[in-house]
Amino acid sequence: MQEVGTQARLHEAVETLEGWYVFHEMRRINWPAWRAIGAQARAEAIAELLTALRSFDEVEQARAGSFGQYQMAGHKADLMWIHLRPTLEGLHEAKAKLQRTRFCDYANPVYSYVSVVELSGYLAKPGVDPATDPYLQSRLYPVLPKTRNVCFYPMNKRRLGDDNWYMLSMEQRRELMKSHGLIGRKYHGRVTQIISGSVGLDDWEWGVTLYADDPIQFKKLVYEMRFDEASARFGEFGPFYVGSRLSAADLAAWLTL
Repeated sequence: MQEVGTQARLHEAVETLEGWYVFHEMRRINWPAWRAIGAQARAEAIAELLTALRSFDEVEQARAGSFGQYQMAGHKADLMWIHLRPTLEGLHEAKAKLQRTRFCDYANPVYSYVSVVELSGYLAKPGVDPATDPYLQSRLYPVLPKTRNVCFYPMNKRRLGDDNWYMLSMEQRRELMKSHGLIGRKYHGRVTQIISGSVGLDDWEWGVTLYADDPIQFKKLVYEMRFDEASARFGEFGPFYVGSRLSAADLAAWLTL
């Protein structure tokens, strides 16, 4: 019986802290259809869209969530909207508010990701109460950074033969994540990272959203992480979405043909 108990402790799940729910939504604009509706109809659709966007700003100002809007690079998508809300139902409401606008008749969804802001217990500090610690509260319920650029990608921990993350002991995982975290700290002030957990919520296990003014920092950080054992042996990565922050005024100008 002692051996079974020891084995259970070796492979125990790490405790996590959860904050706001997150919805990444990517859309591609049907430009021929958008042009075909005429200038007056486009102006009305843009005005309706801007009203919805102002409501998201009000949510952020009330500290009841956060919102980000980005023009995407490449052909995977044209727009990315990121919503943070206290509940899954709050994400439904934000999604529906945009879906009901006439603009979204011409902006088709191409990818989405549902998750919840997560802080891992691997590096937890004993004696710190998450409910009262200002730093942890700011991490669990973040206002999305207003940097110029964003990079989002989903990822898994590998479960393959000897490279099975979930068969490592707690101490092994803790040491690997400590090393991983030290690399991230080198980019403090240049890159802000929000990790969201999606086990049981979406197809991947985590979503990583990086924010920086200089997009080259995304390349440097991700490349350096590739050489860390936690990534080199155990990291599996999904598609990368990179874009630039888009104000409501810039969006309106972009859509005005």
